[in-house]
Amino acid sequence: MQNAKGKMQHDRVRIRALAATLAMGGVFAFCILNFALREVAFAQHETAFDVEEGGRAFRNTCANCHGPDGNEIPGIDLGRGQFRRPMTDADLVRIIRTGIPNTPMPATNMSEEQASRIVAYLRSVAATKRTASVSGDATRGKSLYESKGNCASCHRVNGVGSRLGPDLSKIGQLRRAADLEQSLIDPAVEVLPTSRFYRVVTKNGTTITGRLLNIDTFTVQIMDPKEELRSFVKADLKEHGFAPTPMPSYKRTLSPQELADVVSYLVSLKGRPTP
Repeated sequence: MQNAKGKMQHDRVRIRALAATLAMGGVFAFCILNFALREVAFAQHETAFDVEEGGRAFRNTCANCHGPDGNEIPGIDLGRGQFRRPMTDADLVRIIRTGIPNTPMPATNMSEEQASRIVAYLRSVAATKRTASVSGDATRGKSLYESKGNCASCHRVNGVGSRLGPDLSKIGQLRRAADLEQSLIDPAVEVLPTSRFYRVVTKNGTTITGRLLNIDTFTVQIMDPKEELRSFVKADLKEHGFAPTPMPSYKRTLSPQELADVVSYLVSLKGRPTP
């Protein structure tokens, strides 16, 4: 009888221990799941920031060799996710950090987090890359630039054209094809600081609008439509302020093929003479 009672007590202890273990396991599993969900939420929250920071790092560090579109190295198009062999994110992070021996690809002092942001940017670009059904022709684009587009009336390429707008001689080294296309279709979406226009009205009512060259607390300097440098003291002006970009939209002026041709020409401008 005593042995039976002792066995029952022993079984109760085992049952309690098992229940406690299962409970702890459930708590542990819940903690793991909760942690994972938090990590996913954190990653989703950081995605936009990571892509933006990765793009900035790519332009500052990688674009010098790979180009702003990532397609300057033969056999590699980073902007479209095309490599000489299949690459995982971990592979790309490792290459960014350690480089590739016996090649021009150098090692960097980037942390894993910084390299991962560049990879996030590249994957984002590849996922949203424009999928135009037409391919551009730089020769036709040059002709359109000089004729139908009338671009030289504001812009300058290799010493030819107006100084009123930004010099485009090296634009292919500085801007991605997608950015150039956007500027042609909707130029007001993004106006770089060096491309802003400014409007002043003198006290006698004369209005002058030109490309902003410099502005400080007391003065403003612009280039007027005659490409003459003008300097004004703000206290002597009736009105002054930023003006909309005079860059027209070519959305309805150029066909999709013509737009692709002009973009191809602009991408080809890398600071050296073009045919």
